[in-house]
Amino acid sequence: MAYTELDIIRHPESYLPNIQVDNVILGYHDKELKVLLQQTVATKKWSITGGYVGRAESIEEAANRVASSRTGLENLFLQQFRSFGGVNRSEDPEKNAANMSKLTGVEVKKDLWIFDRFVSLAYYTLTDFSTVKIKKWSLDADCRWWPVNDLPPLMFDHQQIISEALKSLRMHIAFYPIGYELLSDKFTLPEIHALYETILGRTFDERNFQRKLLSSGIVTKLTETKRIGPHRAPFLYKFNKVQYDQALENGLVLIF
Repeated sequence: MAYTELDIIRHPESYLPNIQVDNVILGYHDKELKVLLQQTVATKKWSITGGYVGRAESIEEAANRVASSRTGLENLFLQQFRSFGGVNRSEDPEKNAANMSKLTGVEVKKDLWIFDRFVSLAYYTLTDFSTVKIKKWSLDADCRWWPVNDLPPLMFDHQQIISEALKSLRMHIAFYPIGYELLSDKFTLPEIHALYETILGRTFDERNFQRKLLSSGIVTKLTETKRIGPHRAPFLYKFNKVQYDQALENGLVLIF
């Protein structure tokens, strides 16, 4: 099922009413953790990427579809972390219906369930920043990356959703090889060290970090090097996919 705003307006019966998936899409770039946000033409506020659940798909399939339609990538790492259903998760239905009718050219009734209070099932989604091809949707005014520590004004409870996503990511980082999803295919040990420090917001002893990471078996040293200066060419590493899959299945204790 292809997601479009018009499809929901024209065929609301094809979706589960008052249920939404929200994807906190995270990427890592220039030693910063960033989140992909959108801004619709109808409001100045920003929001995380979300979408409704089709009657013919599971919640997980809906979350994957929404993430893929925004990033252009398939089979992303998604982790459901919480649900949100505050009483303030709706706005003036009459005003919203009028705005939607004007923007789409389709008559929209004010009692359409998308203007009512709804429950959101939230996922954090991890991506390799360099591979994302941002796809704007038909009602987007803008869509771009924002540093998680410098966010614009957000709709509803989306500030809280992002905060809870980061809390979950920081708890899970000891049990899942998070770096596999956020780094390029090949990386140096200082690069993955910087990633963990960025996510957890604290510093680690470099030698101790490298020792624990290498002893876990989830990364493999390559014969290639990366030249980063006239006298510096550290070896490159990559994740061991077999060990990575086992870590996802069984859990991984990687506490620094």
